[in-house]
Parts: sequence; C-alpha cells; structure tokens
Amino acid sequence: MSKELNIPVRYIPVTSYPATVNAFRTKSLDLVWFGGLTGVQARLQTKGSKVIAQRDIDERFHSVFIANTSSNLTRIKSIEGLRVLKGKRFTFGSESSTSGRLMPQYYLQKAGVKTTDFKGRVPGFSGSHDATIALVQSGSYQAGVLNEKVWESNLRRGRINPSKVIVIWKTPKYHDYHWLAQGNLDKRFGKGFTEKLKNTLLGFNKKVPNQRKILNLFQANRFIPSNSSNYNNIERIGRQLKKIR
Repeated sequence: MSKELNIPVRYIPVTSYPATVNAFRTKSLDLVWFGGLTGVQARLQTKGSKVIAQRDIDERFHSVFIANTSSNLTRIKSIEGLRVLKGKRFTFGSESSTSGRLMPQYYLQKAGVKTTDFKGRVPGFSGSHDATIALVQSGSYQAGVLNEKVWESNLRRGRINPSKVIVIWKTPKYHDYHWLAQGNLDKRFGKGFTEKLKNTLLGFNKKVPNQRKILNLFQANRFIPSNSSNYNNIERIGRQLKKIR
C-alpha cells in the first residue's frame, strides 16, 4: 500500500475490540479492519468516517452454533430449535464480537432464549473464536457459537475432532467485516486520496503473488465496495441489545 499510495503506511497492532474503537475515535488510526459491530461503534463515534470496502465473503457472512457430542445436541432445523440450548453450558466468543456474540444473541432472542436461560444463568465469554472451539471440544461447555470461517479453517487444519464437536446450526446471512477510513484523509493527503485508497483495496488481485498472499490471509478472493447502509441492521440489533447507545 505504501507503493501504491506513495506515502509511508505503518501497521499498528491493537490488543482488543474496545481499544481499536477508541484508537480510531481519537484518530490514532486512519484505516481499520473492523468487525461489523465495532465498525458501527467506531463510525458513530467518529464524524465523517467512511466504510470503503469489505471482502467478497462479508456480504454473506454466517455464525455457526457448535456442540460437544456428549451433550446429545443434534442438528437444529430452524431458529425456534435453538430453544434446546436452554439449561446447557453455553459460551459466546468476545463480548464485542459480531459473529461470536451480537448476531448469535439476536437469533437466540428471536427463539425466545435469554442469556439467563443457560446453565448457571450466565453464558461464558471465551474471548476468541479459537477458544470457543477448544472449550466446547474439551467439554468445558456443552455448546457455543463462532465465526463460520474460523470453524472451517480449523477443520481444514485438522484442529477439530468431529467425534467430539459438531455444527448444529448456521445463522442466516449478514454483513460483517469491513474497512473503515477516517473522513479527513483527502484534506490531509490530497483531493481524491480516499477514492485512491479504496481503489487500491478493490484492485487486489490473486494473479499478483504478494496480493494473493494478502487475500489468502483475509480468506477472500477479492475486496468489494461497501457502504454504511450495509450495516444498518447491525446498528439496529446493537442498539436493541444495548451494545450501541
């Protein structure tokens, strides 16, 4: 990106969802790869910021509910079927995760399942998708939910024992991850810079070795245009679940 944009580009790692939102709000970061919920939170807190792109897979994203086979939970055929999770030891991922908490909790509520309905009257929060798999596979929790792509990646790598943990339900599609840019980039770097940045991302091509490597790391074939309206539903659900105020 430094080469394409003709400016120095520096990667800054951030340790948590809230820290990333805060760093964007204080303008410590110019461009961030956000999950659906945190992207909405950051955009609402940062005047003028713009959704500029997402992966091709992000317009049809899913979460998967998984279960330890010793729980005797089997394939669920409808949202209403999530009621079988009442009384089970259940874990989400991170508290601010779109695919590991927000959307799954929304579908649980649609099924009439409250977080107080789980065994112990509280769900777990594993902190990450990988941790959710490990906790359910070990039997520490009877069921959990995570990002479908993380599940598929772990399955391909042989990190999941299908005799111990299975998928019992997949959510309907929703928009998730996206690139969010500060609204002042044209002022700082010159007229048309935001569009140039967007076109750089959209131009990543798997025929170019370095770009193919990047797209593979993102588990995508390409980046596609996106805008804030794609995340209206996540904003509505976030407000409903009091994750956005």
